[in-house]
Order: sequence, then C-alpha cells, then structure tokens
Amino acid sequence: MEQKKDIFDKIMELPLINIFNPFYKKYKEGLLYLFFGGCAFLLSVVLFAAGIYVFDLGEITSNNISWIICVLFAYMTNRTWVFTEKSHTLKGIAREFFSFVAGRFVTLWMENAIIWLFIEILGINVLITKIVGQFVVIVTNYIISKFIIFKKDKK
Repeated sequence: MEQKKDIFDKIMELPLINIFNPFYKKYKEGLLYLFFGGCAFLLSVVLFAAGIYVFDLGEITSNNISWIICVLFAYMTNRTWVFTEKSHTLKGIAREFFSFVAGRFVTLWMENAIIWLFIEILGINVLITKIVGQFVVIVTNYIISKFIIFKKDKK
C-alpha cells in the first residue's frame, strides 16, 4: 500500500522542482530532519537570545525555556513529517512522546553543560556557545530519534 502524500511530496511534484524528486524520495527522512532541525535550531537560538537580551533571564534559564518550546515543536514535526514509523494507539503515542522527551532531556543536559563550560569557565561568547551546543544537540537528537524513539519495528 502506498503511503499518503504529504505537503512536501506534493511540492516535489511541482514543475521544475520535480527534477529533484528522485533525490528527495531517496533521502526524504534525512532532508526533512535537516529542514525541521534547522527550523528548531533557529527557534532555539532566537528564544535563547530573547531570554538573555530581552528578558535578562540568564543562560541556563533561557536555554531551558527555549528547550521546552523546541521539544514540542520537534516532536510534532518529527512525528508528522520526518519519521514514517510511528505509533497509532494512545498508549503507543504516550510511550513515543515520553521517550522523545526523555531523549531530549539527555541532550538538554549536554547543552547546559556546554553552555556552562564554554561561557562560565572558558569565557566564550554566549551566542557562539549556543550555536556550537545546538550542533552537538541536533546530531545526538537525530541518533536518539532514529534508532530509539521512531525506530522501525523488525517484522
């Protein structure tokens, strides 16, 4: 049975863009993860900067607030568009969501450690530190999501 086409599949069928369709189909999951990961990256950096420069909250507090919003965004986009294998029962969705959040907690701790070390100990610029931390987080989150949270069941 063919899977229902999403908005990205339909965009890739448009004239002129359709020349990239074979590449898109082959690497869809990775491309969509990069796209939504990029969106989450931008959202995280903007929220982090707003927390520090607009609301004067401090680095760790700003990072934790941006994390909450970005985790919700990432779960919805990963579940909806990135990973095709996902639960359909309430119990399965709850397990998937709590596993997702637990995996993201691991990378939150990693990023908070990077922020503390780079800013407080090494004196590196706040936004440069956030960007470096985000690259570490994005790669680790993909590995956790792909191989633990949204893994394909072996049949």
